[in-house]
This record gives sequence, structure tokens and C-alpha cells, in this order.
Amino acid sequence: MNSKFSILSSKRNKLFIFLFGIFLSNAIVAEIIGVKIFSVESTFGFKPLHLQTFLGTWDINQTAGALNWPFVFITSDIINEYFGKRGVKRVSYLAAGFIAYCFIIIYGATLLTPAPFWLEVNKGTDNFNIDYAFGKIFRQGLGIITGSLTAFLISQLLDAYIFHAIRKVTDSKKIWLRATGSTLVSQLIDSFVVIGIAFVLFGNWTIDQWLSTSLNSYLYKFFTAILLTPIIYLAHNLIDKYLGNDVTDKLQVEAASEE
Repeated sequence: MNSKFSILSSKRNKLFIFLFGIFLSNAIVAEIIGVKIFSVESTFGFKPLHLQTFLGTWDINQTAGALNWPFVFITSDIINEYFGKRGVKRVSYLAAGFIAYCFIIIYGATLLTPAPFWLEVNKGTDNFNIDYAFGKIFRQGLGIITGSLTAFLISQLLDAYIFHAIRKVTDSKKIWLRATGSTLVSQLIDSFVVIGIAFVLFGNWTIDQWLSTSLNSYLYKFFTAILLTPIIYLAHNLIDKYLGNDVTDKLQVEAASEE
């Protein structure tokens, strides 16, 4: 094998591993912290809106899992740009498997019998049960796991197809359009599906709580996707310099030619 090709191929492999690492790390963290629903108003020191709408009472509440999710879809778009739909499918299926594995291990940890001294040193003056809190936080039920993985796979695969469809029309131009456009559509599905399955279908949320929280989550992703567009261009420039023009062109041609 040509030594030059081997070096360039190695760079390509390193790039894929690096992007997958960012993708997987942020996806796992988002899934773990997603069980917490926080008040945006109170976090910034304001009173909740309690706005009365046709959806019912609307406050700006959203899942903590949305905070770092923009880095997931930015990385997904970059993988799609250089490795095509096949690359996105590969990392999506692998990530879903690793997320399920993490849930199993974490759930198993919540079932372990706590050491008495650990309970004692952490109970404080309020007789706080740290083992109960540990289980309550990490023992995410079947609904959350099902909702998370379902929404994750649907949104990622949808993002890949929309990204590719826009790219076929725009060719290598308008990176912002295919990256932002695919994200805005796929995350609309993700935001409503994950909360709907986890907290409505398997939980006790009302419809208005589901709609308002999902909408808040989507609006955050919507504006963040637009604001982070310069980062996508910066990432492209850095990757192009790292790979070199020949490999960059080859990868993008292969990615764009996928059916």
C-alpha cells in the first residue's frame, strides 16, 4: 500500500474516532442528566411566567439534557459532511448501544446494598438518605430509557437524511443551510418524542406539561443551532487543514455520492 495513502488514511481514522468521542460523550451525559427538569426563569433569578395559553399554564421549564445536546448535532453534521450517511448511522447505532449499556450498569449500581457508614456520614441533621437519592436520580425507569433511545435514533437518522438531501441540491456550498436545516427538523421530532414517551406515555405528566416543556427544549435547540453556526465553519476549516485538500475533497465526494 502506498505510504502516503496510509498516512492520510490514518488521519481519516483519527478524525472519525475523535468526532465519535465528542458525539458519544455528549450523548451519554445528556441522557443521564436529562431526568432533571429545571426552571429557566428561577435559574436566572426571575419568577416563573405562569403564562396562560391555549396549552395551559406555560413556564420556561426544560430538561437539563438539552444543555449540551447542541454539541451532539453539530458533531453529527460534521460526521455527515466528511463520512456521509453511513458514518452517521454507524455512530448513531454504536452510541445507542453504549447508552443502553450505561443505563444497565448504572441501574445495577443502584441495586447494590449501601455500606452502613456511607449512609451514616451523609445523613446529616436532616436524616438524609443518600442511597435513596442515588437510586432516585440514577434509576431512570423504562419509560425514560425507551423514550431517550427511540428519540435519539429517530432524530439522528432523520438528521442524516435531511442533511444529505439538502447537500444534493446545494453541492458543497451553503454549509450553514444543510447543517442548520437538518438540525431544526430532526430536533423538533427529538424534543417532543423523548419527553412524550418518557413522561407522558410511561409517566404522569399532563399534555400541557409535555407540550410546553418540549417546546421550550426545541426553542433552546433552535436558537443554539443558529448561534453555533460559526463553530461549524471553524470546525470545517480546522479539519480541512488537518486532512489536506486532497483527502478533504475525496471524503466530501464520497459522502455526497451516497444514495
